[in-house]
Amino acid sequence: MAHIPPFLRTPLTDMTGQILTHQTNGICRDFEMRAMECLEGYGIKDGRSKCLDYMDDLRECMFRKKQMARVNIMRAERHRQWVMGERKSEDHYAPAAKVDSF
Repeated sequence: MAHIPPFLRTPLTDMTGQILTHQTNGICRDFEMRAMECLEGYGIKDGRSKCLDYMDDLRECMFRKKQMARVNIMRAERHRQWVMGERKSEDHYAPAAKVDSF
């Protein structure tokens, strides 16, 4: 996952360049900036190995694989407890978050 400049640069490519970045999305903006600054400093060839932590952080922010795996493990454990009788039916699912609590 590296930045690929356009083959032909025009004002149109300058205006639409932000579409393929995370700079307009406040969630992954900082992760992308750190990764791109690292890649800019080391270059694409050396940056693939030296900036691996920054790229992994960016991928996790974008795709949330670890977060979703953790949620699925917690859901499976809660279901296991319900099946084994350790948890009541009304406590099978966690209570919903309060409105505007985060």
